[in-house]
Amino acid sequence: MARQLLQHCKKCGAWTLQRDCPHCDEIANAAAPIKWSPEDQRANIRRKMYDVESPEWLTTLPNLKTITDSRKAILEEE
Repeated sequence: MARQLLQHCKKCGAWTLQRDCPHCDEIANAAAPIKWSPEDQRANIRRKMYDVESPEWLTTLPNLKTITDSRKAILEEE
């Protein structure tokens, strides 16, 4: 069962309450992300599960370009 009732087909754009699109038989995805609350009662459990306090966890995060590098790349494209 889907985690949310409303599903959206990315192939044909149809909306449905079923997991499979009735129009094109593709798998439909959740229409919106699951709601998040700052008073998340399970955040502690998730932090322990992913071990976010360890230095190894930091190395798994993606590195983003600096704003200066991003601006240079945009100017070069133009």
